[in-house]
Amino acid sequence: MVEKKMDCVKIGLIGYGTVGTGVVKILTENSSLIKKRLGYDIVVEKICDIDISTDRGVKIDKSVLTTDINEIINDPEISIVVETMGGIDLAEEMMLSAIRAGKNVVTANKALLAEAGEEIYKAAHEVGVDINFEASVGGGIPIIRTLKEGLVGDKVEFIFGITNGTCNYILTRMTEDGMAFAQALKEAQELGYAESDPTLDIEGLDSAHKLAIIIPITYGVKVDYEDIYTEGISKVDPIDIKFADEMGYKIKLLSILKDTKDGLEARVHPVMIPFRYLLSNVNFNLNAIYIRGEAVGTILLYGQGAGMMPTGTAVVSDIIELSRNVISGRKKRVPPLSFDYADIKKVTPKSMDDIVTNYYLRFSALDKPGVLSKISGILGDANISIASVIQKGRGAGEEDVPVVMMTHEAKESDIRKAFDEIDKLDIISKPSIFYRVEDTTIKRGGRKDEWR
Repeated sequence: MVEKKMDCVKIGLIGYGTVGTGVVKILTENSSLIKKRLGYDIVVEKICDIDISTDRGVKIDKSVLTTDINEIINDPEISIVVETMGGIDLAEEMMLSAIRAGKNVVTANKALLAEAGEEIYKAAHEVGVDINFEASVGGGIPIIRTLKEGLVGDKVEFIFGITNGTCNYILTRMTEDGMAFAQALKEAQELGYAESDPTLDIEGLDSAHKLAIIIPITYGVKVDYEDIYTEGISKVDPIDIKFADEMGYKIKLLSILKDTKDGLEARVHPVMIPFRYLLSNVNFNLNAIYIRGEAVGTILLYGQGAGMMPTGTAVVSDIIELSRNVISGRKKRVPPLSFDYADIKKVTPKSMDDIVTNYYLRFSALDKPGVLSKISGILGDANISIASVIQKGRGAGEEDVPVVMMTHEAKESDIRKAFDEIDKLDIISKPSIFYRVEDTTIKRGGRKDEWR
């Protein structure tokens, strides 16, 4: 019997919204280029969506459209299923159905992988199919492929990422134009950068999803999404942005991943970083991910972290990679999580109480003699060393003044303990504020500036 030669790779697409449309648009408009690189055509055999009547502006045969997922799952000629529908429960059900049917899968669904990835990865491992998800983190920025393949032989010391364009846009407008948070958020919504319910973005949850996805790829361990410390930008005060600028810093929402001698740090929160750091100059809705490898040094990946075409480009790159596997008859050439699935163990990140870094502190104090000495005394008793101080004069009609300090490295539990005591003083008029700071030039020991 002569084996039939494959002449194309057929895919099924679940979800024909913004990202799904971008995927079809790229596969259609760049079909000649893709064939030259792959050697085969990629054919969109079926597209499943609840809405198959709306014109997406892409020329396709109407017979390709269906509302029945089984037309994709049960088609033996479809070797790759692409999920761009979003959500968790229904998406998980459909992904697992595709995997159990022996299909390779591609997804852009960060929430699905962060919150239900364990079942997806386990099923793919047991069935022996491939799963790619480049578009789930950073849109068009190839962070996952960089970690899985480009840096596969290196040890990553840390990753700092601006991975939410909504938050970055809001903070940019607050920093450059003095906008209040609510005003900047409204503008972001009007421009389509923020959802009508922006909670996932502004409270840091979207960034935490992305961080959860890259942890196993980076370090070969997994953490529960709920164990990632997450703090958003909704409480960032313009006064702290102004003080930060005065001291040579910008406030950015960062996803932070560090491999330290006493445990893994995995956290998302606003951070002050110096003007000289590359990430401080990433503005508006752009994303950037800064990696330091033991051998390679520093790498910055920068670009559009969302949108139809950037995200669609990442999905198509996954489709092409898996198409090469299908054509060659090989599976799991590159493990989905870079490490063998059976070797990936669960760990719990370090508690925030154990984090050691620099801190920006702001106290609202009554304008009386001895205020600074009382605050400094409590900080000193808590083993917190002050690097610099700014004390402004009292404004007209105001009873209190802002006292701002930058610390040397301190333990967060000490900061919180000191704040509990300071805020009980009768000279303090409002709850005190702190921000974590990443600046190697004010770390004890005079270590080199590892960001350069």
